[in-house]
Amino acid sequence: MDWVILIASGVLEAVWATALGASKNFRRPWPTALFVVALVLSMAGLAFAMTTIPVGTAYAVWVGIGAVLTVAYAMIFGGERASLVKVLLLVGIIGCVVGLKIVGEA
Repeated sequence: MDWVILIASGVLEAVWATALGASKNFRRPWPTALFVVALVLSMAGLAFAMTTIPVGTAYAVWVGIGAVLTVAYAMIFGGERASLVKVLLLVGIIGCVVGLKIVGEA
């Protein structure tokens, strides 16, 4: 269950990062509200997961999931140019996240 919460928290990291950009320096109320809610839930989930998953592993997984999803969203919806190299590097991050999960269970 802790891993499910950690993964959900990583997804919420991507949500708050994207909402932060959309808030235009906190001048737009709805993206700002989404940022605050997603940030609090993401941090709470990360903190909960860290009670059983080692801090370094939990943080690396959380950041990896958030980073990959944030960049993927930006590439899909036009904020960032996609390239084969970027996609391959993102796949590498995903591989590292999966590897940390596998090693964490061993």
